[in-house]
Amino acid sequence: MTFSHLASRLDNIAPFHVMELAKMAAALERQGRHIIHMGIGEPDFTAAPLVIEAAAKAMADGKMQYTSATGLPALREAISAHYRQVFGLDIAPGRIVVTAGASAALLLACAALVEKGSEVLMPDPSYPCNRHFVAAFDGQAKMIASGPEQRFQLSDRMVQEHWGEHTRGVLLASPSNPTGTSILHSELAKIIATVRGKGGFSIVDEIYQGLSYEGEPFSALSLGDDIIVINSFSKYFNMTGWRLGWLVLPESLVAPIEKLAQNLFICPSAIAQHAALACFEPASLALYEERKSEFKRRRDYLVPALVELGFKVPVMPDGAFYVYADCSALCKEGDDADKFVKEVLNQAGVSMVSGLDFGPYTAQHYIRLSYATSMENLQEAVRRLGQFLGKS
Repeated sequence: MTFSHLASRLDNIAPFHVMELAKMAAALERQGRHIIHMGIGEPDFTAAPLVIEAAAKAMADGKMQYTSATGLPALREAISAHYRQVFGLDIAPGRIVVTAGASAALLLACAALVEKGSEVLMPDPSYPCNRHFVAAFDGQAKMIASGPEQRFQLSDRMVQEHWGEHTRGVLLASPSNPTGTSILHSELAKIIATVRGKGGFSIVDEIYQGLSYEGEPFSALSLGDDIIVINSFSKYFNMTGWRLGWLVLPESLVAPIEKLAQNLFICPSAIAQHAALACFEPASLALYEERKSEFKRRRDYLVPALVELGFKVPVMPDGAFYVYADCSALCKEGDDADKFVKEVLNQAGVSMVSGLDFGPYTAQHYIRLSYATSMENLQEAVRRLGQFLGKS
């Protein structure tokens, strides 16, 4: 059966090319090829042992019923304590809403704040689903070309220049997917002050904040209690498939978001919530910090190796587990980044993604490489890339 009358908003949702490349890689593997995966943004580490034990105990104890739509009180309190311990911030547990992943958090925030005709500013490049969440509620993401001079991020000047009659807010990510770069704290403070002055909203995606490698821990929440922050157990806490995240909200938004969450999700996974309590045990936190150090070690190997091969990395990634590299000097005449990554996949067996998903500004020339794989895999990938490029 086919449907002839689909919702027109689907025209504004583009396919996820990252996943299409993953399918191509999987097809090659079925043919017996060995593929090194540097495309999908997923930690190669899995949940900490105490988390797995907590999940098993929750199931054995029968703790599988619905929870509150806003999450287990104990988990909201644990997240609040984490903000106090890491950032020195006093975030009331009542301002924290546990969600079915950061995607659900973004969905809820957009459902509450975006309406037909609303315009939301975000950088180009940025995570593609961010603009699609806005489009899902008949708003429009205004993608602003953001090059290496701005660390691939928005600046206060850019927000002021592009704010228009229909602009309602900004959606930022720091550190960012796909670039691994953060917004300078002083610049973020200026952006939020500008948005606040215009009566708009500031949503800051901090799902990679735990994987920041330079400077002291920082959260946008230190800049005011009117900021909406998105976070997740997927990246720093290595719980991707558990689908658990959270929102930190201004008090006035908690009740509206709770109403939406009750209707759209009922609640996040009960088992995942009980398991996540163990993320904050000292032994788990020590393990996450060791893994963070390993990610930094991989970054410090991969970036110079790519530069040696002829890629340009104009901004050193200071967070997440991505390198955003300009491959234009290595492409054949007439080729672009998308064709380049497909050739590398087919000929060298290294899976990467082009900038195609992340916005038109950098799509033709940039690729994203994930170093969320073993050092041995990274070294082999560099060897294969060197061979593909005729440099080894």
